[in-house]
Amino acid sequence: MANPNIVNVTSIYGGNASWNLSAVTTSVLLTVSSDVIVKVNSILCANVDGTNDASLNLFIDGVGTTVTGVTGTALATAIYLAKTVNVPADDILVVVDKPIYLMEGDILKGGASSAGDLDLFISYEVINDA
Repeated sequence: MANPNIVNVTSIYGGNASWNLSAVTTSVLLTVSSDVIVKVNSILCANVDGTNDASLNLFIDGVGTTVTGVTGTALATAIYLAKTVNVPADDILVVVDKPIYLMEGDILKGGASSAGDLDLFISYEVINDA
């Protein structure tokens, strides 16, 4: 996997994505294409169940690509952003409120402890150098 050069981009598109999470903790939510970096601006999770709490699992699979000029040792290939984090009924959880980058080949996966209880919302920018 290459590390796209964000100085020589051909396009930057803003976007939003949302999911009502199932009870499968390994559901693929978003996959980053070749020649692309995704700048995630925020991730919010809302519990839409008015009675029951639910827990969120959210992780990035495929991590391990380093930026040119940086050397990493013993890099994890999967890293959790939230691991069984409780979201109270009728409440929200701010998972990410500062930008993070998903590199090409990274896969965002997640799920809820109870199907249909959690809505996940992501605001992002797709930076393409192809």
